[in-house]
Amino acid sequence: MQIYPAIDIKDGKCVRLKQGQFDQVTIYDEDPLKVAIQWVKAGASYLHLVDLDGALT
Repeated sequence: MQIYPAIDIKDGKCVRLKQGQFDQVTIYDEDPLKVAIQWVKAGASYLHLVDLDGALT
C-alpha cells in the first residue's frame, strides 16, 4: 500500500478546511516547503499537493 501525505495550500500556508468550507480554515504551518521537507525526512516518497486557491477558481 502506498500512502501519499497531503498538503493543502491556501494563501501560501498549509491549511485544512473544516468540512470543505473555504471560510473555516485551520492554519497548520506558514511554510509549505518546510512541511514538505518534514514529510520527506519522515520517509515519504510522494506528496499530494492541493492548491486550494486554484481549486476555488
